[in-house]
Amino acid sequence: MRLSGKRIILGISGSIAAYKSASICRLLISEGAEVQVVMTESAIQFITPLTLSVLSKNPVATGMVRPDQTWENHIEKGLWADLILVAPASAQTLSAFAEGRCENLLQAVFLSARCPVMVAPAMDHDMYLHPSTSHNLAVLKSRGTLVLDTVTGELASGLYGEGRMQEPETILERVCLHFSNRNLPLSGKTILLSAGPTREPIDPVRFISNHSTGKMGIALAQALQESGAHVILVAGPLQRPVPKGIEHVPVETAAQMLMECLRYFPGCDGAIMSAAVADYRPVNPHDQKLKKNGAELNLNLEPTADILATLGQQKSANQVLVGFALETENELEHAQSKLERKNLDLIVLNSLRDVGAGFGTDTNKVTLLFRDKKTVEFPLLSKDETARRIVDSFIPLINANA
Repeated sequence: MRLSGKRIILGISGSIAAYKSASICRLLISEGAEVQVVMTESAIQFITPLTLSVLSKNPVATGMVRPDQTWENHIEKGLWADLILVAPASAQTLSAFAEGRCENLLQAVFLSARCPVMVAPAMDHDMYLHPSTSHNLAVLKSRGTLVLDTVTGELASGLYGEGRMQEPETILERVCLHFSNRNLPLSGKTILLSAGPTREPIDPVRFISNHSTGKMGIALAQALQESGAHVILVAGPLQRPVPKGIEHVPVETAAQMLMECLRYFPGCDGAIMSAAVADYRPVNPHDQKLKKNGAELNLNLEPTADILATLGQQKSANQVLVGFALETENELEHAQSKLERKNLDLIVLNSLRDVGAGFGTDTNKVTLLFRDKKTVEFPLLSKDETARRIVDSFIPLINANA
């Protein structure tokens, strides 16, 4: 069992997503964890302490004073745990954590903790996107709190959007990954990764795209995860499944990919941009399917946003940014120019002139170019091995900026 011997405090705050806490508790225990539950008073309105007590096989703490009128030792709880997992974490609880307020037992345990804290936010779409919530999450991340970003889906309000808590099975995988990665070189690091193609619509059934399958991106995601990183994968349509434990943010267009990368990049230690982003898009996509009438069809195209250059402009001194370059001529010269123009720390060069490299293959042949003009050329390797070598070169750059 992956969590055998691990002691976890499951904090539950007031959100309709609290009904999922029973499943989270059960899954943690099924992997061998010892679980103690701490609930806020508002959480009791959504799920009963009795349910959690039966599942955890431990009394549930709901206030600073126990039913027998003895003091609930929050400091003892904070020292007992190997991990505090707050799921769901409401907007109010996140605000209290960020501001250091101590108005209930869960907040007191948070302030007393000497172990890592992981939070799974859950709230309505507009609350999640409010600048105050974004600020609180950024503050918590900057202090080392592990934040499981929400997913897009149907919300309790009936709206569809961001703010939905991660599913219990995904949360379990993240907890297991946290403990398995603690001594790995990228442990505690969050890495943004882009992968796959983008699709730029011509009409509702046709689009401009390229031959990227996302194989290289998936291989990089696995290599980063195996090195201990929390990976946020912003990806266009993929032809391979996303590994468990990877935070997958699906997109279609270059504009959507840019929006998501800008949303996640400030909270990341580094980014690897391996996506094959379309350089152009139709100026005026048609709302209805274009009918074939025998005449020529002329498309007016405009450039898409340069995601890599935009991130390069926003990159802080302690972030590492890696780009990819696919060239057909003057490869080294063009790649070096791209690295300098876009403020990259490392660029991975592919050449379509190399047999076995490029889109759709299971192999790749790349050359790494660094800011100091150093180059490292790898032979033709599997994409999995190529990814491992890229990540091995990425790790010293991340650690040098820590």
